[in-house]
Amino acid sequence: MKRPHLVHFISLASQTSINIRASLTLAEKSKLSIFDSAVAPNSLTTPRQSLGLLSRQHFRMKIVGLNVYGDQIFSKVFNSDSFGNFTFKIPQGEQNGKIAHLLAFETSFYSGLEIHLGAFIPIKVERPLKLVISDFDKTLVDTRYSSAKDLYRSLNRPLSYFPRVDASIDLIRGYINSGHQPFILTASPHFYENALRDWLYKNEIFTAGIFLKDYRHVFSFDDGLLTTKDIKNQGFYKLNHLVNILLLTGIPEELVLMGDGFESDMLIYKSLALLLKDEVEPWTLWNKLRGLGPFQLTTKQNSRFLNKIYQLDSLLKSSGSPDPLITIHIRCKKEMELPKMPLEIFNRAKVDVRRYQA
Repeated sequence: MKRPHLVHFISLASQTSINIRASLTLAEKSKLSIFDSAVAPNSLTTPRQSLGLLSRQHFRMKIVGLNVYGDQIFSKVFNSDSFGNFTFKIPQGEQNGKIAHLLAFETSFYSGLEIHLGAFIPIKVERPLKLVISDFDKTLVDTRYSSAKDLYRSLNRPLSYFPRVDASIDLIRGYINSGHQPFILTASPHFYENALRDWLYKNEIFTAGIFLKDYRHVFSFDDGLLTTKDIKNQGFYKLNHLVNILLLTGIPEELVLMGDGFESDMLIYKSLALLLKDEVEPWTLWNKLRGLGPFQLTTKQNSRFLNKIYQLDSLLKSSGSPDPLITIHIRCKKEMELPKMPLEIFNRAKVDVRRYQA
């Protein structure tokens, strides 16, 4: 019998609030749950095992907050979007009323019954805040999806089938060991999440959040967040989620961005740096980006994207923090050079760009 399971659950606690992103799906087996990551090599997940995540469903999730003594101090029910995704914020009270533990329940699937989804300890976001955000494909793993045969192999085999990029793995581990909070942002389909998490755990990269491209948006004509052009164009998707991560965590003192020279990572990262360094107004950047190849925004994406970068601009101005120190690492093969920027404005970004060979 199918029942709701959590696909992912991210909770980040600051002094004033707990920011939560979560996703639910229906599954007959708990293998789609975040609590069942493989630990043995012979039980690694393949993307094909998670194809059930292509379905869409509306859910209601009850969040209960407990203090350090186990007393309930918060309870509220939240509604998902039509894909089972949640994004919300819980205010934090005074010191005696701080939430230390979270319990999650699904309340709409069976009438009058609350299905326990899990218990969580929010990750504390403390100052100085240091983040490392890395791409996955061709950055941590040398994946290949250039043919139908490559795609079939990727669906039916664990990600360990593809060669690791040891230079990138050592780089992100080094930042994690120095106190950076890691996030993985990749254009891989959302049903790769369990396989990707298995690979990360196996390689001792324990991340606060994995952000993948939800292909259900691409095939939803009434949604408009992603369209068929965004299967290949990564600009809108990646920059949108970079902003989402910063809205979850707040503006960091140090930000490290890792990508590759094969796609549009350099352009996307420099665009974010222009905003964070206050080198350009959001409206000006939006006008520059919307016509470029990696973006090509639709009418709906235009308004959403402009609203999102204004949110980030407002957060930046209200934080009162100095400009973050931004470092960009771009993985290039021996014969490759760093990607050239299409417009001069992107060279204004005051960032430390480092090319590394792998």
